[in-house]
Amino acid sequence: MGIFGFFNKSKKETLDKGLEKTKQSVFSKLTRAVAGKSKVDDEVLDNLEEILITSDVGVDTTLKIIERIEERVARDKYVSTGELNNILKDEIAALLSENNTQDNDNWELPETGNPYVILVVGVNGVGKTTTIGKLAHQFKQAGKSVYLGAADTFRAAAVEQICIWGERVGVPVVKQQMGSDPASVAFDTLSSAKANGADVVIIDTAGRLHNKIGLMNELKKIKDVMKKVMPEAPNEVLLVLDGSTGQNAFEQAKQFSAVTNITALAITKLDGTAKGGVVIGISDQLKVPVKYIGLGEGMEDLQLFNRKHFVDSLFNE
Repeated sequence: MGIFGFFNKSKKETLDKGLEKTKQSVFSKLTRAVAGKSKVDDEVLDNLEEILITSDVGVDTTLKIIERIEERVARDKYVSTGELNNILKDEIAALLSENNTQDNDNWELPETGNPYVILVVGVNGVGKTTTIGKLAHQFKQAGKSVYLGAADTFRAAAVEQICIWGERVGVPVVKQQMGSDPASVAFDTLSSAKANGADVVIIDTAGRLHNKIGLMNELKKIKDVMKKVMPEAPNEVLLVLDGSTGQNAFEQAKQFSAVTNITALAITKLDGTAKGGVVIGISDQLKVPVKYIGLGEGMEDLQLFNRKHFVDSLFNE
């Protein structure tokens, strides 16, 4: 079994519940859009375009989806409004697959002989530290040895928060004084983890975006120092975004992708918003796979993202 286990009834219920607000919003609008219509016509497509945009899928991604549906309608000659849900699921799942978003229900750590290093980036307040804690918990539950690195030395609260998570999960946290060089913390964390045969290292970083050049230089320095300990590090650069902020999350994603090579996305707080469509838009526009979604406060409420399960949950009646 992989790190996050198999997709089961409990996880399906968590996913359905977490997407409920988005689903209700989409469905109520979709029902009105097709009321009195037997087939998908230009008016239905115009209404669908508005529904997707107001669900924070984003304009560019929405236009792609509408274009795909138009092609289906032209090819099949007649598409009933009753078929619209299934067509939406098919086309959105296909769009996500083009961004290397996988359908794996579970995930295995690559066997490299060294710890698997995850560098976590994102602005303050998006749930970055909580995501790190939940990841550490799930890795530990799978029997893996985990080290956390408190490299957000810009805020004292950030170091305190990650130490609290370390105690809660039962994993060591490597830290230095506030204001210390973040790259030095990363170096110490990797050195200690490697010497002790750890399986996973998760490094927190500063969550400020007011100075792109400073952020870029800091992240580059952290990566360069990591490579002195492990040439392949980091194995993953995970950008954490708050799904409830909708298109603001997309703007943050664009800014971070401009300064560092993002390899995976974690989108949090989807349970408290009707803006779940942002998952589709961000992945499509950035061409970066969504790897995790946050669906609640519980330790197990961070799930591996599965495009098929996601669209099924969002569009099934």
